[in-house]
Amino acid sequence: MKHGLITLLIVSMSFFSCKNDGKHHGNTINTDSANIILDDEALLDNIQKQTFNYFWDGAEPNSGLAPERLHMDNVYPTSPKHTVTTGGTGFGMMAILVGVKRGFITRTQAFNRFVKMIDFLEKADRYHGVWPHWLDGQTGKMMPFSKKDNGGDLVETAFLIQGLLTVAEYFKDGNEEEQKLVAKIDELWRDVEWDWYTKGEDVLYWHWSPEYNWEMNFPVGGYNECLIMYVLAAASPTHPVNEAVYHKGWARDGHIVSNETYYEEDLILDYYEHDKSPVGPMFWAHYSYTGLNPKGLSDTYADYWKLVQNQAKIHYKHAVANPKKYKGYGDSIWGLTSSYSMKGYKGHRPDKDLGVIAPTAALSSFPYTPKESMQMLKKLYKDHDSLIGKYGPYDAFSFEHNWYTPRYLAIDQGPIPVMIENYRSGMLWNLFMANKDVQKGLDKLGFIHTKDE
Repeated sequence: MKHGLITLLIVSMSFFSCKNDGKHHGNTINTDSANIILDDEALLDNIQKQTFNYFWDGAEPNSGLAPERLHMDNVYPTSPKHTVTTGGTGFGMMAILVGVKRGFITRTQAFNRFVKMIDFLEKADRYHGVWPHWLDGQTGKMMPFSKKDNGGDLVETAFLIQGLLTVAEYFKDGNEEEQKLVAKIDELWRDVEWDWYTKGEDVLYWHWSPEYNWEMNFPVGGYNECLIMYVLAAASPTHPVNEAVYHKGWARDGHIVSNETYYEEDLILDYYEHDKSPVGPMFWAHYSYTGLNPKGLSDTYADYWKLVQNQAKIHYKHAVANPKKYKGYGDSIWGLTSSYSMKGYKGHRPDKDLGVIAPTAALSSFPYTPKESMQMLKKLYKDHDSLIGKYGPYDAFSFEHNWYTPRYLAIDQGPIPVMIENYRSGMLWNLFMANKDVQKGLDKLGFIHTKDE
């Protein structure tokens, strides 16, 4: 990738974290231009370091796992400070590998942190090998996500396993101690009882609770963020699901395919199943693809590169068209996903647009829309530094409502450094896709994919 504009001022790695000390500045947005012109590569380094640090400096101290959220205003209305997230930790593990790649930490530092994290995960609560959505970072005990969501969460576990297998590929040819770590990861991977979570049916269920059994009743079918769960379930060397679970459960006997368009882009797959929206929030194009490489990936139902590219293009075109005339929307301010808002946590997307932009939506889309994502990145760091804090851009903001929150969520920060690295070097994609179990799972489900020879 070529350098951008001639650098008048290269931002140091601490510039914005010094300027933004975590105070919310009255929760109003500074729209005065800082007149900073940034070199593209230095800016990518900077945001990768800031977002990596959420999972490094900001990690829960006892477990080393990713905190569910970090509120720089120290107000925690919904979960205690020691709440760690399993899915967010999977993204965080990948972010730590980015830290090594970019020279923020050493391989040895990363290894030592991974030992701490995996030792904790071994002892933490699991339900048929499946971790809950939230854990207490001090004790390893399950913390309920909701009343009946107090057991295994197969989707969050899939995101965690995606990260764990990527770490294992990174260290698999290392020294004796590193290979011991890889063996521990392999044991955790083998412990996950994917087949249990089918209830004997041709579909995977999201939740199981020892107290409420299957009462959450969430069979996962139709396109959303969960493709990686089905791939891993098929790939398991110990508790695999058969092909029918994917084709009948996830793909709904082929009804997952869409022939519709939105903003003149082919949808490819049907986003309607659960929420009746024509296109999903942008995290659907990120979470499964932090490790699973959509380039050159296809099956009976989709060309996945076209799928994720088109979703990002739709979000971009929506901001440019700006049908509700929201203040600030345009070619440099775009991207809707599930995030904080003036009305709490909401699932934002083009047809459910409250005027709230979440930076992760555009920034985690760098592999799909590099020009448009860079425009967003430059605009934030050049003109809106009140929206940036210690761990990178805050979770969400609205020019329309003159609002932002000085808060972060692991599941929003984590994909940023990972997907930017996939754009820059393909590192996480290359590691995860080299896993032999993953390759066998993809073959089993009829995917065409690039293999590591």
